[in-house]
Amino acid sequence: MIGLNKEEAKKFVKENGLKTMDDVSGMFKEMHTTIIQAMLESELDDQLGYQKYDLKSKSTSNSRNGNSKKTVRSDYGDLDVQIPRDRKNEFNPIIVKKGSKDISGLEDKIISLYAKGMSVRDIESHLQEIYDTDVSSSLISNITDRIIPEIKEWQNRPLEKIYPIIYLDGIHYNVRQDGSIVNKAVHIVLGVNIDGKKDVLGIWISTGGESSKYWLTVLNELKNRGVEDILITCTDNLNGFSEAIKAIYPKTEIQKCVIHAIRSSTKYLSHKDRKEFCNDLKNVYKAPSEDAALTGLADLDNKWGKKYPLAINVWQNNWCELSTYYKYPKEVRKIIYTTNAIESFNRKLRKLTKCKSSFPTDDALLKMLYLATKETVKKWTTSIRDWSLIISQFSVYFEDRLKDHLY
Repeated sequence: MIGLNKEEAKKFVKENGLKTMDDVSGMFKEMHTTIIQAMLESELDDQLGYQKYDLKSKSTSNSRNGNSKKTVRSDYGDLDVQIPRDRKNEFNPIIVKKGSKDISGLEDKIISLYAKGMSVRDIESHLQEIYDTDVSSSLISNITDRIIPEIKEWQNRPLEKIYPIIYLDGIHYNVRQDGSIVNKAVHIVLGVNIDGKKDVLGIWISTGGESSKYWLTVLNELKNRGVEDILITCTDNLNGFSEAIKAIYPKTEIQKCVIHAIRSSTKYLSHKDRKEFCNDLKNVYKAPSEDAALTGLADLDNKWGKKYPLAINVWQNNWCELSTYYKYPKEVRKIIYTTNAIESFNRKLRKLTKCKSSFPTDDALLKMLYLATKETVKKWTTSIRDWSLIISQFSVYFEDRLKDHLY
């Protein structure tokens, strides 16, 4: 009735005997079934090269072979349609795909809601309330399970040969396992490519915590997927991290997160000395050069070393990998001296999963993280700020390693 004026609409209603909304709904359901049926027949016509009953124009050895009944879910309720068949079983309709019983877009709605962090039961309740549609929890789980092959394909996709910067970090979630709740580490790798664009290279779930041994497995997988070289790797202060990186990418420079180092050192301080110590510490991590930073560290040791030796050791014991950024200009420094880029991404994941105290399985966790990642990554359409300056600097510092990739 769209496009009819008031009088035409009244006439249409009267002629079709429409008295209630159920009558209108039933009429649209019947019309929708007719349209779907016609589209199916038209699809098979195109594939076979002749219209039904028009055997004179037949130009193929294949032919029709009856129909099979199928009930599909639509925006107008369940529809009974007849799917035409061909003798060679080559017909794969687009409008009602093989293996699918939903043409309403409901599956897309469910996956979209799941991607926004809603639990299965919340989605069930939401669909009932908003769309007046009864969908069981098991059906919702089955629908979201259909993205698992997509996740596996994404997780194993080929990667670029070289990444100027890669960030490694972990985030922890509670997952049910063997009747109890287990804290599992999710290992995340975020890369910046030659064009300065960010991408999540993979997500891995382990039961052994955020261990250097598991990171070695992750790095080996990156190499197997085509990553031949990494210029700079930014990490937190996990013990053994450096050894894992050097074992796979021996030329890679490592920059440990300065913010993590600050937090690690301040936990050894008494509250009354924290403000003064942190002011003195700025002479170290904000120094214009490594020489100036070493002078600041020596002054810090002289003033606080006897009282807080553990706080000073955080910097002295990790200096080689905390000081990498000093040799670079400010444009490079600000993107490598912390792991803020990946921690910002982690915060988005936490925001989307905050309603979940635990996940029933690893797959349930992985599905939600993947969908959240997919939503986030598609917004990363531009390069990192000042990337043209940054890559110009890298082309000088890493000339022999970048020359084949820049020109």
